[in-house]
Amino acid sequence: MNEFEREELKEKIEETIAALEDQIFELELLTQPISPDNALGRITRMDAINNKSVNEENLRRARLKMNKLQTSLSKIDDPKFGICVKCGQTIQIARLMYMPESATCVRCAN
Repeated sequence: MNEFEREELKEKIEETIAALEDQIFELELLTQPISPDNALGRITRMDAINNKSVNEENLRRARLKMNKLQTSLSKIDDPKFGICVKCGQTIQIARLMYMPESATCVRCAN
């Protein structure tokens, strides 16, 4: 990976982290406890509880991705960054631009 690609990838990671921070904030609001004293019908309450569960899973995934992105950002200047942790081959820049948190090449990810 050359220096230009590294800088471009760093910007991509920073942009993705900023977008994820907004998404996490929104999801945290959506996963607030559902008050039993709200005037919701039984079906509406069940829908709200189901939506809350879906949003909690999305929040968990967003936080996991955030951790991986922050790790990638902290290691981006390491000469081993962009090298597959399984086979030792270079991870394609297109994969890193699409999934900057990737630690494996496409072949090893399968």
